[in-house]
Amino acid sequence: QVQLVESGGGFVQAGGSLRLSCAASGLTFSNYALGWFRQAPGKEREFVAAINRSGGYTNYADSVKGRFTIARDNAKNTVYVQMNSLKPEDTAVYYCAADRNLGVPARRGSGYDYWGQGTQVTVTS
Repeated sequence: QVQLVESGGGFVQAGGSLRLSCAASGLTFSNYALGWFRQAPGKEREFVAAINRSGGYTNYADSVKGRFTIARDNAKNTVYVQMNSLKPEDTAVYYCAADRNLGVPARRGSGYDYWGQGTQVTVTS
């Protein structure tokens, strides 16, 4: 049974930082690209960042480029997103997802096979 469990969410003031983690089990972690998505109240889920199997390729939404950094530790079966210079508009539930396909990690949620339950990030002004 595949499980992705996010952690690290919480409340932070604008300009602050958070690091989200997503621990995976039940799959061969290094065979999956990984992505982070988010969904704010009343809005559609949107792509945040993705990383390929080896960690050598990353991709970011324009809205977070230069502020967020995705990384993975295949030895720990964990993917991270370091979020700096947070803004109130970053407030959302953040989800990690795993994609078994080869190649460039998908920016569409439909390209992912497994999802975590999400962790809330709230940025106050």
